[in-house]
Amino acid sequence: MSTILVTGASGFVGSHLLPELLGAGHRVVALVRSSGAGDKVTRRLPAALVANVELRTGDVDRPATLPAALAGVDAVVHLVAIPRDWNGGKQLLEVNLDGTRNLIGAMQTSGVRRLVHLGALGVVDREELHYAKSKARAERAVMESGLDWTVLKPSLLFGPGDGFFNIVADLVRLSPGIVPVPGDGKSRFQPLHVGDLALCLRLSLERPETVGHAFELGGPRTWTYREITAEVCRGMGRRRAIIPMPVPLIKLVAGAAEAVHLPFPVATDQLRQLALDNVGPLDGVHSAFGFIPRRMEGELQYLRRRKAQQGPMPVA
Repeated sequence: MSTILVTGASGFVGSHLLPELLGAGHRVVALVRSSGAGDKVTRRLPAALVANVELRTGDVDRPATLPAALAGVDAVVHLVAIPRDWNGGKQLLEVNLDGTRNLIGAMQTSGVRRLVHLGALGVVDREELHYAKSKARAERAVMESGLDWTVLKPSLLFGPGDGFFNIVADLVRLSPGIVPVPGDGKSRFQPLHVGDLALCLRLSLERPETVGHAFELGGPRTWTYREITAEVCRGMGRRRAIIPMPVPLIKLVAGAAEAVHLPFPVATDQLRQLALDNVGPLDGVHSAFGFIPRRMEGELQYLRRRKAQQGPMPVA
């Protein structure tokens, strides 16, 4: 049994990773920013597992809080990241890149060497791609850290409480019989179930041979944006016409919403990212971790409930 510090423990991936780690006998130190986030972590765990979770308050954006968070841990799983911001990419760099650097520095000082970092598939360091460059630079910082690192780079994640698929589902709920997709809808993705990612994260910690490697992880087939939208409709039991919408028009609306900080399903930065496919090797999970990830077909019924009512995946 190891003691694992999980940053981002109260987030989507954290809600699925903690039961995976605890169910395998590990002890978890959950880094949370507030008591409310700590309550969220423990509330969604079975009572029998809560005893093996310790809550520690801290923030990767506040380096002074990290040494105490790292005391007595054997390894770290770094999940903290944000997908968008409102200030032209500045906050993305502060959280995704600088937060990772702060954690690396604290680990180097504290003598904790094992780090499993959650990266992202398809990210490149290009100035106009705010999210992508923040994640690509963070991955590079991890690889150059001198720590015993592993980087996992998943495609879109689906499962109860997810982000992308719930955004599409909200559009389906709001639509008067049609659902728009950006451009021609042919951007490609390789959706991976969050439970399979959680298993890969645990196996990375348990297998020394993963040290020094980055793994591109996706599901067993590729999907276009249009195909994903159609599958979301099927999962929800809704019939909708899927209509291509010119990207410049969506950018215009998204940009106007961002200028006044109004919520909009997609950010202008995310629209730029659609120019790059989000796919990797179809056997990436199997070749690296020895199991075949689940298919997405027929697995999206959880979208019939609103995100707040979905909850994490049940623990076996």
